[in-house]
Amino acid sequence: MDDFTFLTVDDCFGDNELEILRRRGREAQITDFAALLGAYKNETNKDLGIYWTKTYNSHDGVSTVSCFGGTKTDYWGYIRDCSVRPAIQYSSLDDILVSNRASDGVLEVEYGYYPQKAVRYSMQSTLEIAFINDEIAKTNNKFTVYPIRFVDDEEIFEQEILDEYIYNEERYVRMIASPCWGYTAKLSNDEFYDKGAVVWVKVEPVKWLVDEKKQIMLAEKLLFSGLKFNNKERYDCTFEETDIYKYMNTVFAKELFQTVVIQNKLPLKSDSEKLNKKNPYNFDFSNVTEEDIIRGMIESDISVFLHGVSGDGKSARVKQLDPDCEIIYLRNATPDSLNGKSVYDPTSGEMIDVQPTWYKKVCKKCEDEPDKIHIVFFDEITNALPSVQGMAFNIVLDGEVNGKWKLPENARIVAAGNDLNDSLSANTLSEPLFNRFAHVYINTTVDSWLKWAITPKQNYERLDYVKEEEHLIIHPAIYTYILYMRYCRHDALRTPYNGEKPNADPRKWEMASKVLYSTGRPEMLRALVGEDLTRNFVAFTNQKVITLEDVLKKNYSDEDLVMDLAEKYATVVGLFSVSFENVEEVRNFVIDNLEKEFIALFDNLWTRGDDERLERIAELKMQESTKGKKKIKRK
Repeated sequence: MDDFTFLTVDDCFGDNELEILRRRGREAQITDFAALLGAYKNETNKDLGIYWTKTYNSHDGVSTVSCFGGTKTDYWGYIRDCSVRPAIQYSSLDDILVSNRASDGVLEVEYGYYPQKAVRYSMQSTLEIAFINDEIAKTNNKFTVYPIRFVDDEEIFEQEILDEYIYNEERYVRMIASPCWGYTAKLSNDEFYDKGAVVWVKVEPVKWLVDEKKQIMLAEKLLFSGLKFNNKERYDCTFEETDIYKYMNTVFAKELFQTVVIQNKLPLKSDSEKLNKKNPYNFDFSNVTEEDIIRGMIESDISVFLHGVSGDGKSARVKQLDPDCEIIYLRNATPDSLNGKSVYDPTSGEMIDVQPTWYKKVCKKCEDEPDKIHIVFFDEITNALPSVQGMAFNIVLDGEVNGKWKLPENARIVAAGNDLNDSLSANTLSEPLFNRFAHVYINTTVDSWLKWAITPKQNYERLDYVKEEEHLIIHPAIYTYILYMRYCRHDALRTPYNGEKPNADPRKWEMASKVLYSTGRPEMLRALVGEDLTRNFVAFTNQKVITLEDVLKKNYSDEDLVMDLAEKYATVVGLFSVSFENVEEVRNFVIDNLEKEFIALFDNLWTRGDDERLERIAELKMQESTKGKKKIKRK
């Protein structure tokens, strides 16, 4: 094979257009890998991208093939969101092992291996957990990339090296998403990824289209992006002198044909010695079921709303956790039955308030079994009259009946309703009522029902009541995530409400904090702030970090200190639990190795408004001033 190259404009347009382009079209899809490096793509039309030719245009730039009808466009050579579609001239295909003649007559071959497709969501979680727990092997292979990253609105052009991993005999790379222009990228797995998200991409055989007449192999898809065509202001038509040519034929050509050699396993280290794969929040990142979320929300004192069609087993799930739960059918409820009533007392000659029957029964259960959680189940809430829904809202909002009687501490509220399409009498919940609940969407399939049918009863033991421990109002992982997203110019504190799926707001994040403190399982937050935001939060909290123990033992290297922005935020959060005795050492680590803003973040997290801690930080700042340590070292 000869060198990797690009097509010319004549190869793409006019009478000399390649036969494979006449049959398949000039447009080409970009790989997930290219999109995560910052490639521009037309998401409204088959995820098509723009790719380079090697033809000079009349404006001192380079001609490209657009993602809008495959027309010819012009780009400056230093623009980085254009994709690469390599071509190669061949004299023989004898070395090609896999080939196929497609139905349109085009010969397709496999040649080389390269990262291309993001794995499905469940596999993303599997691989990340294996990575965190040191349960995934690393090969000797590496992939050299130039993702389009921005710091303080400045575009950064820096080389990054992606390690290759092998899991169940399949190859993957772990990368940080850098979508075009900082926008959210929708990938081929139908998932959305914001800037900074962790994404696992599979290394797969590269498919090439063979133009047998001109003996040219052309990559079927656009393989990568982020690299400049050339770093010069003008393209002088010498393609062999361009940056992109040199990269393709030195780096890309080598990495396309790497041999998989699994690195020898290092001796197992103790937990205190493991570097950069620790979990500073002690989260459990495993997948959660609907039952897990329901249980977790109830334990965290978060009211839960179960959505689903009639007969999907919403009531059954509640009774598994509290067989003696107090069920209130709101479709038949009246204001008096729900809120109590006032009656005339002939003895005193005055009106007296009478508690509703259900409330008396709940109080009795909670008093008789103070070590158990007792559920108040508002069934058919979507079939209730708006006035009755309003009364239920007051109970959910304040944990109080008729503004007079508080629910016991070990009582919890669960509600259920049928989908609007499933019931002609169903009513839409008001936004304030909708937002007071965590939302679980029940979808009973044959497989899930069969699994439930053989689950031993002991798996659904009554929920114990444990009083809430004292801690920070908002979990530090949430605080830091919101702060990080603000830095990235994304408002994660609030997301739009649509009446169908959970959205984020300050109250929801407070509820999410309770769940994290109670369960330590971030996947549960999808019931509170929605799936997309939860996925992004999980990726953020799953960052590589240098732990407190690593800092105190100086168990880190210069290479370990090379972290992206999200990893730095996660590292700082993992350090704020340091004691009085060691706070100076940890602060010096932050000052010497992270950006200036991170010392302020550390100080805020560590002091927590405590007067004694504030005094200690003031002392350390005074010492720094007298020692001439005001200058912050930037990495």
